[in-house]
Amino acid sequence: MGMNIGNNSGDHEVMVDMNTTPLIDVMLVLLVMLIITIPIQTHAVKLNMPAGASTPPPTPPIVVRIDVDFDGTVLWNGEAIPDRPQLEARLREVAAAADQPEVHLRPNKLVKYQHVAMVMASAQRLGVKKLGVIGNEQFVD
Repeated sequence: MGMNIGNNSGDHEVMVDMNTTPLIDVMLVLLVMLIITIPIQTHAVKLNMPAGASTPPPTPPIVVRIDVDFDGTVLWNGEAIPDRPQLEARLREVAAAADQPEVHLRPNKLVKYQHVAMVMASAQRLGVKKLGVIGNEQFVD
């Protein structure tokens, strides 16, 4: 009885496959050890919260509403302002107040930008600090 090594066709190739089972076992052991040694995470956020009740503002702020109509007419709390000097006089009074009222600028959807920009420029130049543009939902299409 003899031992048959290789095949009879004369092909003498060397088998270069590597047994990876021990490597996988070592990797799994290392992974388990890593998971065990990781410290347990605490899922809490520590915040310093203020204690006590906050006081609401003593009085609601005064609101001045400036509407700019589609033809460029400026309305101060519903009253038409005929020209720019009168608008600037009223804005000067607002800016001179110790506690400035809030100025809500509401332009019409069809008004030219130059009319709105004129009101905003006058308010900025005269020192109005609390100016806000409201009614933007009309511009969403």
